[in-house]
Amino acid sequence: MRVITFGELLLRLSAPGYNKLFQRGSLDCTFCGGEANVAVSLSNFGIDSAFITKLPNNDVGHAAERALNEFKVDTSRICCGEGRMGLYYLEKGASQRPSKIIYDRVNSAISIASIKDFDWNSIFEGADWFHFTGIDPALSQSMFEITLEACKVAKAKGLTVSCDLNYRKKLWSSENAQKAMKVLLEYVDVCIGNEEDAQMALGIQIENDVENANLNIDGYKKIAEKIQKEYGCKYVAFTLRESYSASMNGWSAVLCDSKSFYLSKKYEIQLVDRVGGGDSFAAGLIYGLITKMNNQQAIEFAVAASCLKQTIEGDFNRCSVEDVLTLMNGSGNGRVQR
Repeated sequence: MRVITFGELLLRLSAPGYNKLFQRGSLDCTFCGGEANVAVSLSNFGIDSAFITKLPNNDVGHAAERALNEFKVDTSRICCGEGRMGLYYLEKGASQRPSKIIYDRVNSAISIASIKDFDWNSIFEGADWFHFTGIDPALSQSMFEITLEACKVAKAKGLTVSCDLNYRKKLWSSENAQKAMKVLLEYVDVCIGNEEDAQMALGIQIENDVENANLNIDGYKKIAEKIQKEYGCKYVAFTLRESYSASMNGWSAVLCDSKSFYLSKKYEIQLVDRVGGGDSFAAGLIYGLITKMNNQQAIEFAVAASCLKQTIEGDFNRCSVEDVLTLMNGSGNGRVQR
């Protein structure tokens, strides 16, 4: 099975440990991006994965590509050209102090890319699955058009299409998000998100109290059923994050197909780095569905994979299938493995 992901590759600049930004005279730098994170996770799980983007034709862009090559992600169809490397700055929160992200990605190479930069018929040759996120069309009008073209070609070729709604209020308004995502979702088989994504990107609201850890499970079921009815998605999955503090979260998920509703077990996570948690969930779900796990197993695998990622520094999930299965089928007590 071959999975193609498409999006922006970013340079992440983060304060060391739990320092405030620029509290010390240095920042840690790594490469990342929602769709690239999915490709890395899948490659670590043994899936043939490729990442498609446009990078600046300079040393920074080439270093970014090499960072994916280290995980055996196929980057052979990445194109290079004008524009800059998109950045984001991260300050990790602790206890009652929330994490903060500052984007600096205007005029990045991918945001000013042209629809002519990507030959989707050729890119999808031999592929089985296409994954994108709501971040893609948020970057520019041209990125909306490129993503739409990719979805049309993917569906015409019989690929399964998945989308993580991934609403980002710092990139676009809810009104603009709904205009774009309601068009793109017509091509999506597997829709992934959370309650904020559903509300802001699709205009579907759920009564919830995430901050006080009071989740309305029945509400998620109704939202999933509405998305399936309106857009024809085969699967709808939502992550359920209960935010006790910036350091402790409850983490679980639900999955809905055309017949049944599945709720995963819940993990109480002492967070190390929550950024990329949703991407590792998406990758875990894709892996579960591709490998023909039953739906309950697939959602359990996705939640366990994303739980582990949030204990790892950086956006990439560096865990193997064995690591995930050990947590999924074990106690999760963190005892040393000898």
